[in-house]
Amino acid sequence: MRSVTDLRVKLFADGADLAGMKEMYANPLIKGFTTNPTLMRKAGIADYRAFAGEVLSAIPDRPISFEVFADDFDEMERQAYEIASWGKNVNVKIPVTNTRRQFSGPLVGRLSKAGVQVNVTAILALDQVRHVTECLAPQTPAIVSVFAGRVADTGRDPVPLMAEAVKILKARPKAELIWASPRELLNIFQADSIGCHIITATNDILKKLSLVGKDLDGYSLETVEMFYKDARAAGYTIDIATGTAQHQRAAG
Repeated sequence: MRSVTDLRVKLFADGADLAGMKEMYANPLIKGFTTNPTLMRKAGIADYRAFAGEVLSAIPDRPISFEVFADDFDEMERQAYEIASWGKNVNVKIPVTNTRRQFSGPLVGRLSKAGVQVNVTAILALDQVRHVTECLAPQTPAIVSVFAGRVADTGRDPVPLMAEAVKILKARPKAELIWASPRELLNIFQADSIGCHIITATNDILKKLSLVGKDLDGYSLETVEMFYKDARAAGYTIDIATGTAQHQRAAG
């Protein structure tokens, strides 16, 4: 197993809690950030632009992805240019399709050719990776987000799919692949092993980085101690005498 400092895959923090984002910004291992409207809603964000301004003031020098939220491609395009204007470190997230299953490739192509750094998101299939890659302008940096965790949720192994996606993206050297929606810390090492460029994870997962390489015997003892302390704190008891009497009556 590689040490955390030897990882080639870049670690991005996924979230919309400003305090949590600042906490991760203080960690030099975290190379960028991603957000989405669902995370922002859960965090209670009411003013999209104001929140983005606060984030960019706090994190001015690492990549941050903000997502459009329209379903009409013309409105998506308007929002994309507006979001891109917020900062040089901004990637504009464009969903791979709209809710009517219409491919966003033509929009992605126009934006990419115009120099907008897109992050094409919600991708789960290799055909989507191929079609998106074809739309990206070779001269413009871009991100392609494949939701490997959601692939795994369907019972499929995401590692071969992600490895093939890495190969596909070689046609666009300035484009980077994100392993999105990881479910456990192990996914970071899986992403690293296949040459994935970026993995974006929630703070809960990233905080487990301190466990990497931990002695398993010691970890076992800590787990036993946790169970013991929690049982004591809860005040659990078992009346052995009563249990024996009940057993004796049942046997008789």
